[in-house]
Amino acid sequence: MTITMNRDGKELTIAIEGRLDTITSPELERQLEPALQGVEKLIFDFEKLVFISSAGLRVLLSAMQIMEKQGEMKVRNVCPEIMEVFELVGFADELGVE
Repeated sequence: MTITMNRDGKELTIAIEGRLDTITSPELERQLEPALQGVEKLIFDFEKLVFISSAGLRVLLSAMQIMEKQGEMKVRNVCPEIMEVFELVGFADELGVE
């Protein structure tokens, strides 16, 4: 998995490439917490994400809970397979998928 973070003022975009699973999600979680300080808009770009597991969903849920207190969160460029996972677990509307 490759994580690319771009911050522009109070907006943070995180692009993830590869797989967000049990092995890789702890790395995203480790980087995410300090990166969210002062962020009012968080955007996850999943254009190159090919797989997400329950561990990855847990990281997204944690980010969503943080952003509910300090701003908004959006998820963009979701492939049909990952969108199906979001819909199955009821995250499609909660995550602000665009």
